[in-house]
Amino acid sequence: MGNSLGLIETIGLSGAVAAADQMLKSANVSLVGEYIYSGSGLITVMVQGEIGAVRAAVEAGEQAAGKLTTIKSVHVIPRPHADTERVFLNQKNESN
Repeated sequence: MGNSLGLIETIGLSGAVAAADQMLKSANVSLVGEYIYSGSGLITVMVQGEIGAVRAAVEAGEQAAGKLTTIKSVHVIPRPHADTERVFLNQKNESN
């Protein structure tokens, strides 16, 4: 994973969808995935791309989601370690 990683965690689906939509429309990033935490209502949306694009996308997504729901956290990892991908792939596999 050579690209930067951007994450937005919201409460509820509508804010997560709005964040993902705005992130993809506002910058040259690709959707890595979404993670729904059973029972808590938390949803994390992740994008990747060049650092400037990821920062712009996360900022736009945060504004869009904030109009609809509570944002629990926002984070950009500029150059994630190659093994970082395993963390969220394991989370995805455990939730299935």
